[in-house]
Amino acid sequence: MTRPGHFFWWRGHHADRSGDGRWTEVGEEAFQEDERRITGRHRLPGPVPDWAEDLFRVARAAFIVDKYVRRDGGRDRWARHVRLSGPVTEYGRWRSGTVRDDLAGLFQLLTGDAWEIEFRPLTGHGVEEALDFPEEPRASEVALFSGGLDSTSWAAARSRVEDSRPLLLVMFREIGLLRQQRQVYSAVERLSGARPVMLLPMSQTPRGDGSPLRLETSSRTRGLLYASGAVRAATAHGVATVHVPENGQLALNPPLTPARSAACSTRSVHPRTLALLNSVLGVVGEGAGAVTVVNPWGWLTKGEVCAAGKAAGLTPSELESTLSCGKPPARRKGGPSLANCGVCFPCLVRRSGLLHANGADRTPYEAAPWEDHLSLRRGEDWRALRRWLLGSYGLTDVITDTPLPPDVAPTAALELIERGRGELARLFELAAARRFSGETVGP
Repeated sequence: MTRPGHFFWWRGHHADRSGDGRWTEVGEEAFQEDERRITGRHRLPGPVPDWAEDLFRVARAAFIVDKYVRRDGGRDRWARHVRLSGPVTEYGRWRSGTVRDDLAGLFQLLTGDAWEIEFRPLTGHGVEEALDFPEEPRASEVALFSGGLDSTSWAAARSRVEDSRPLLLVMFREIGLLRQQRQVYSAVERLSGARPVMLLPMSQTPRGDGSPLRLETSSRTRGLLYASGAVRAATAHGVATVHVPENGQLALNPPLTPARSAACSTRSVHPRTLALLNSVLGVVGEGAGAVTVVNPWGWLTKGEVCAAGKAAGLTPSELESTLSCGKPPARRKGGPSLANCGVCFPCLVRRSGLLHANGADRTPYEAAPWEDHLSLRRGEDWRALRRWLLGSYGLTDVITDTPLPPDVAPTAALELIERGRGELARLFELAAARRFSGETVGP
């Protein structure tokens, strides 16, 4: 096997050092936030088991490695070879061959890189424990909440459920967009009846690595970090399922071109990703007592999710105030930017979904993909999507890019993608109508 090119040692407590010059040592200082914001300030009604803390630590380590190793340093400017060593409390469980293999497979699926992962016992007790607040109500349901269309629609629907126990929404702050995330959360609060809705804000922002270079712009492990944070919160509330709402269209995320195959298209909620993650959780999380991560919107298109949010009581303007951009302002060059760029692939899917549900999309976007003055680079997703829609798409295409787990029928996945293609094709029809008749299809 080729010798790994990047060695990272996530430090434990006290004198935990690699003792080998090949390793780059990283730890909690790699994040901008004070560690107490993660381990000490969140109001949790009970303790977090060691295995869930281990999972969160491993996910944080992988996230930092993902940001510190630039892809443009490799021959193909994408694939990397990484070896990661991390300390865990439940060492006996994490050293399982099943866990190592599934976790390495999960990281490879997410990032497109070759990973070697090793664990060592975590000794000492140098991190402040999460504060317990027994008087806090225990949630009966936990879901990730980004302020996007999918998570907002799910939160709105579940806030209407007749349940006296709260719905807990775990939100990771987007740089520069926290105010808008909270505004979207207010729309969910407005809909809640007898069921309380609680928000657990978290933040994980990487620091620079000491070099003058910009950190890696792709971040394929970010979704795993967020899911691990939600699992951690769920264990403190005694909840056995974490919902990660993502429309099935983007969860499957079929590549628009051969150049975007595998991890070149995000796979954070792909059915295979969740299957590998749940396999790991089943071993390290005490078998039947483990938390399971599921995608409740996995068989709906973007338009169908938007319609569900509308049925739950969200107004068209509230749906339009959500965040969907694959390149939010913090990751765009230039001056102040709107929340949604309007031209990246997630924004195009968003446009088609809102058109499907509302008949119009009045979201204030930075740009429209059909505008003639758009640069070649900013219009590449629109052109790639048009070519993809003009081509055929069948069962072979469904399973070629990323294999589906055994419990997911390829025919059902194909039917879902075809419905999504219909919504996207409608966007192109309205864009053409706008050119000739002035019809409004969105800003």
